[in-house]
Amino acid sequence: MQLPRRKHKPSQSVPEAGNLALLSNAIEAEAGGEGSRKALQLASALQTTLEIDKLIEIFSEEISSLIPHDSITFENQQQNIHVSFGEKAKHTCSYQLVVTAQTLGQLSFTRRHKFSEHETVLLESLICSLVYPLRNAIMYKHALTAALTDPLTGAHNRSALNLALIREIELARRHGTPLSLILLDIDKFKAINDTYGHLAGDFVLKTVADAVMECTRSSDMLFRAGGEEFVVLLSNTDKEGALLLAERIRRVIADNDYHYGDHRFNVTASLGVACFHKDDNSETLFEKADIALYTAKAEGRNCVRYAASV
Repeated sequence: MQLPRRKHKPSQSVPEAGNLALLSNAIEAEAGGEGSRKALQLASALQTTLEIDKLIEIFSEEISSLIPHDSITFENQQQNIHVSFGEKAKHTCSYQLVVTAQTLGQLSFTRRHKFSEHETVLLESLICSLVYPLRNAIMYKHALTAALTDPLTGAHNRSALNLALIREIELARRHGTPLSLILLDIDKFKAINDTYGHLAGDFVLKTVADAVMECTRSSDMLFRAGGEEFVVLLSNTDKEGALLLAERIRRVIADNDYHYGDHRFNVTASLGVACFHKDDNSETLFEKADIALYTAKAEGRNCVRYAASV
């Protein structure tokens, strides 16, 4: 394990991660007695969760009596992880966390007055107790994300859609906020597969998914419901906003240049829009969007339709 210090500070050796005896010795040497109890307490606390944000929060709380700090931040840009607690202050102490050649991310502490040399030595020892629980939490997040992601398009999969629908409907019902759903189907997709091959079909699926993602906000959720069907779930979005977005998506898909190998072809999509009402559940909301989509298909494809009720 490596814990490189900031370049303007000299590098210090750190105890081996997971060694409670060395950690307790470091705590006693730098902070006084009860090193064994505090080391065991910290190690035990860090084994209670696989949620990255909760793990960072626990670590911050457990070491605050030893290393007072105003804020703590953990970032892993590659996996789009950003966790921060507290208010940032003037002086910073940062560490790039690396374990068994795997970069976990950067952990930073700030406070109003400088960190002393003996505090940074102790802090390095304390971080050793964090890196393996943090690695496990990152691996868990990655596995969970993979289980809920369509590998071809990068959109969420049907399992994720089922979970998200239940969650977002409950939030919309509880807070009285609008919720809309767009159901999208690529027109004559079977003909693309039959004419140009399944690899061309995969290219179209990925290109359409990318086009939808470019049109949506970070709070919008894209799912591949199956085959050539996609769902966009729009929290805090009413009928007008959903219809505007659906039309924008339709237009972007139709205007794209689809060029695969020696083939260039046109692609369009039909879209059905539905909005949540207080008596809806996940099935009825999806069914309304499906009815709207069926109407769009029946009325010539490459259009957007809205269904008010089942």
